[in-house]
Parts: sequence; C-alpha cells; structure tokens
Amino acid sequence: MQHLSGNVDQALSLLKCCTIDQIMLNKKRLIEVPFNASVKDTLNAMYAHDILAVAVAAPPGQWIGAGGSQILEADKATGTVRKHYIGLVSVLDVLVHVVEDDTQLNAPVSSIIGHSLEGLNLWTITPNTSVYDAIEPMSKGVHRVLVPFESESDVQGVELTESSSGYHLLTQMDVIKFIHERAEVMKDILKLTISDIGAFRQSVFAVPHTMAVMTALKCMANTALPAVAIVEAMPDVDKEPMFINGQGRKLLGTFSASDLRGCCAETLSSWKTITVMDWAKKAWTSERFGIGAATGPETVECRPPVTCKDNASLGEVISKAVENHIHRLWVVDDEGLLKGIVALSDILSALRKL
Repeated sequence: MQHLSGNVDQALSLLKCCTIDQIMLNKKRLIEVPFNASVKDTLNAMYAHDILAVAVAAPPGQWIGAGGSQILEADKATGTVRKHYIGLVSVLDVLVHVVEDDTQLNAPVSSIIGHSLEGLNLWTITPNTSVYDAIEPMSKGVHRVLVPFESESDVQGVELTESSSGYHLLTQMDVIKFIHERAEVMKDILKLTISDIGAFRQSVFAVPHTMAVMTALKCMANTALPAVAIVEAMPDVDKEPMFINGQGRKLLGTFSASDLRGCCAETLSSWKTITVMDWAKKAWTSERFGIGAATGPETVECRPPVTCKDNASLGEVISKAVENHIHRLWVVDDEGLLKGIVALSDILSALRKL
C-alpha cells in the first residue's frame, strides 16, 4: 500500500465525523413479515416491494433472535414491547430452501432463518455511530444492519440488544453511496487505485455457463457466496457440479443473488432446469421477473458484466457500483480474462485499513 498523505487523513476524518443518521434521512421504514408467514408469502412480499431481504418479526418472549440477539420494537408512549425481530431472510435464503422441493414454499419463514452465513446473526447500529465505525462489521461481510429510530442507549457503535419504536435498514450500498455523493471531499482517497489499497482479491469463484441454476444455488448455499462469475465452459470443468477457480478464464456474465430480485414464487418450478446463462439472459431482458420472463428469445445476450482493470481508481469502481447498483466488479485483463474481484466488502475493508 502506498504512503498516505495528510489529505487522505483529512478525507478519512469525514467518515469519522459523520454519523449514520445522516445516511438514514431518506430511508423508509423496515419491511417485515410475521414469523408464521409462509416462505411463499415472504418471497412474494419481497417481489411486491422490489427488495432482496425482509426482517422476520415474532411476539416478544417466544423466540431467540439470530445469534442470540434481542432486538425489540416497543410502543413509543408506553414502552410496551410489541414485537421481536428474530432474523433477516433474503431471496437467496428462500431459493436455497426450495432448491430441490418447491413444496417447501408452504413452510413457515421462521424455519429458514440462518440458512445463509449472514442470517446467523442480526446486527443493530445506533444512529449516532460514526460512518467509519459502522463500516467495521460491513467490512467483514455483513450486508445489512438495523438502525433504530430512537435508541434508548447513548452508546455509540454496534449492539446486539436494542429497544426502539421502529427500525430502518442500513446496507453496504447505502454507505458506498454516501461516499460517492461526497466525492469532492473524498477525492484524495478515491484517486487511489484498488491495487494501492488492496481492495481486490485474485481468488475468484466461477461457474461454467452450462451449469444448471439450481446446481449453482446449491453451491452458493454451501459456500455462502452471494455471487459468482459466469465463465466459458471448457472440457475440464463443464461437467463438474461445483465452483471453479475463475482466474484466467473468459468472463461471460454474473450469477448473483441480486439478480433474483422480483422472482415470485410462481416462477420457481419453471426455472429449475435452465442454465445460469439462460437465467442471466432472462434477468437482463425482463425489467422484473414474472411468469412472462420464463420465455423469451434464446438469441438475446445477457447483461454485460461490469468490469475494471487492476489499476482502476477507487472512485471509478465506486461510481460503476453505484450507477449499476451492483455489489461487485470483476477485475479483468486486456483480453477480458478474469484476474480477480472487488466487492463492496473489499472496498469497506480497505477503507478501514487506511
């Protein structure tokens, strides 16, 4: 990592002085489902709100939250506890749950909490926490945290117990957008390259373009990876039901949990046998998934993968991530062969180490 100038320290001070409540000004109230909602209803709720994850709420005193957390919503006037958040469930959790048997759509959503690594824990961050401190859990792979409207505690930082009259959801992308919107102040950091600050990983997992969607989802469930590169199938890998090392292979697209946004329950059975490349094509040609998205021209291309070079500036990478609303860029060479990956977690981790 190159020597950092005083101007970089000045830019970092912005992250240390600004607090989370400044990011949360325009955030909507948390979307939730009750613990006894079916998996199908939960998936359809995500579809209706065009989101990738929902909170699961239960009556107080009946459940232990993910990771042993006690995150409560209380009546503002009386202080009476109304509900207890027991976890976050993502669309990937749902699809992993029904990967082999879509009759499991009728199971209660409480039964699938913790299927993903992130779902094993539930995090809160107080509104007066600095952006810099909030980056700490997110730099380690936590994608979403709860932020109370009005905290009963004056403690700053991450807490696993919190009582509030309501919550918002803070995501990695919210923090990245905050940095992007303050590019002028942050310019001395944003001009550093991703190689300078160690923000990209050379180890990159991929799937051949011929792999079935459901096989890829099983692999994602086993490895806790939210996205993988789609690469050109070669004789050495095209029959292997597992992830492969994508480095040096031809990049064709991305298979990502984010691309599952809006996949309603009724489409699942018709999508079981298609390949990841077919999925990527349909995701690109359909504004939102639906029954009609299951059919379409086979000749259409998939969404072009968003890429960068290893000498790209942090500002360029962040701009591409925000503009395309994606959580990772693939690092490629001049021939379009994979060299690595830079994810939002990598960016936030690098910022914490400056």
